[in-house]
Amino acid sequence: MTLSRDFRETVKARADTDTEFRIALLREAVELLLSGDVETGKALLRNYINASVGFNRLGAVTGKPPKSLMRMLSPQGNPTANNVFAVIASLQREEGIRFGVETDTTRR
Repeated sequence: MTLSRDFRETVKARADTDTEFRIALLREAVELLLSGDVETGKALLRNYINASVGFNRLGAVTGKPPKSLMRMLSPQGNPTANNVFAVIASLQREEGIRFGVETDTTRR
């Protein structure tokens, strides 16, 4: 599903002024990827990148061409685990945060 320009601009405007919102976007993208919902996780990761650092800056910090990053996170993209985790690590550094993994045993 393609997002409208208004929606992207609204997300960007909110991300520019609301750090908690921006971090929640990134957290949700990572959680979706880890839970196996790769398509939705990639889409949300693209939204986060567009609303925060942008693909040009991300390319500079990862050493990967911005167009490659865009293709990797496109609906047809099939990124390797190395690439996805390199992107996530770079985004965490840019945001000044660090995610951890927690075990949830309530589902046993």
